[in-house]
Amino acid sequence: MAEHEHVRVAVIGSGFGGLGAAVRLRREGITDFVVLERAGGVGGTWRDNSYPGCACDVPSHLYSFSFAPNPDWPRTFSGQEHIRAYLEHVTDTFGLRPHIRFDSEVELMTWDTEKLLWRIETSSGTLTADVVVSATGPLSDPKIPEIPGLDSFPGKVFHSARWDHDYDLRGKRVAMVGTGASAIQIVPAIQPQVASLTLFQRTPPWVMPRMDRAISGVERSLHRALPFTTQLRRGLLWGIRELQVQAFTKRPNELGLVERLARQNIARAVKDPALRARLTPDYRIGCKRILLSNTYYPALARPNVDVVAGGLREVRGSTLVAADGTEAEVDAIVFGTGFHVTDMPIAERVVGADGTTLAEHWKGGMEALRGASAAGFPNWMTIIGPNTGLGNSSMILMIRSQLNYMADYLRQLGVLGGRAALDARPSAVGAWNRRVQDRMRRTVWNTGGCTSWYLDADGRNTTIWPGTTTEFRRATRRVDLAEYAVLRPPAASGPAAGQAATGKPALKIVDAEDVSA
Repeated sequence: MAEHEHVRVAVIGSGFGGLGAAVRLRREGITDFVVLERAGGVGGTWRDNSYPGCACDVPSHLYSFSFAPNPDWPRTFSGQEHIRAYLEHVTDTFGLRPHIRFDSEVELMTWDTEKLLWRIETSSGTLTADVVVSATGPLSDPKIPEIPGLDSFPGKVFHSARWDHDYDLRGKRVAMVGTGASAIQIVPAIQPQVASLTLFQRTPPWVMPRMDRAISGVERSLHRALPFTTQLRRGLLWGIRELQVQAFTKRPNELGLVERLARQNIARAVKDPALRARLTPDYRIGCKRILLSNTYYPALARPNVDVVAGGLREVRGSTLVAADGTEAEVDAIVFGTGFHVTDMPIAERVVGADGTTLAEHWKGGMEALRGASAAGFPNWMTIIGPNTGLGNSSMILMIRSQLNYMADYLRQLGVLGGRAALDARPSAVGAWNRRVQDRMRRTVWNTGGCTSWYLDADGRNTTIWPGTTTEFRRATRRVDLAEYAVLRPPAASGPAAGQAATGKPALKIVDAEDVSA
């Protein structure tokens, strides 16, 4: 990478969000951009997560870009290898590789108030950019809890998102810590191979049957010959989930029927009443993400598996001690303990107009205007930002809406002419987030009686969007300039220079009144 190279747009990350942004930039006629990727290949979370059994819990035809339909998905729910291959295909089909800088981890991004640009330091060099689009995603940095004695454990330790394929689990005594989406796929995949498997479960998840099957050759041929059938299939899957979200966001009490079905799912597979009791949640279904599996409960009922109803408290040599005092001697520990979602590490590396980091700015909780822009961080926007997650549908739908917003953001900068930057007004950010949090109060994610990874350290839900994907699409269709301050480079002299230098808008713009969700 040439030192001090300048680009119009720098995209951070090459998962669904980053690749989608790159495709959209090209479609908008913008070719002066780079995609900075810390690893050696594209794929984001679908590159990093390669653990046994890794697959998506959103139907394949919905978990893909509408502008890049895939008629050849082999199963209704795709495995990791097929999703990663799809992202490689998108990269090549849309000619993105020349824009991607692999092995270029972003170490620091600093806003230059004088020149209205971002200075970006990466592991492979330095560059500047007019606009930064951060698409690092919330599932990119694994979280391993601080367990007393873990450093002295003599065996193997790794996180599900950093699976060690060189370590053979066959015949080993293995501990699985966590019971989230990764763990329920790993457990049935490794259970037949290991000597013993001890599952440390703080909170049991609700698990529903996974309606997965192979997609027949006839179906795939039909989708190839008549592309509109792929669109119809996608539309049907989308519509069902749009209807379902009302129960999650407005009428959580209606989830009782789904809960009964989930209890029946446990009863069918687990005959031991004591084990069944340990595996039955005491919170409303949907409060945590509903997981899908046909093999998780049967695996837990096998004689070589022990479910410990308590989290891992400490490690004493090879012995693991649970919160309830249960002990287990193991050879390997696999952490399925999730990611840094509400404390994204990238925020530590973004320094805004007033010299503070985005992490400091968000120390009271993440918030961004329409999930994209943070006040005091001009021309910096995020894909899959605060309160843009989904609890029941495809994140690709939300990403597409955010790409619409990004495209209009760049159009607005073009209309302004000359060097300009947009800085989200604190009043607009505050109004937007008050509306989001007001809507959040009645949702199952806040009222369901659980503590989930959707909540930050203060118990505020800064992760989930409390509405339908249609509502979010409407809210992000265009950029309202009244919600932003327009910044210009400081002039040589005069009042305007003083205004710009202090980060105040050179153009007077009234605050937005319409920030409805």
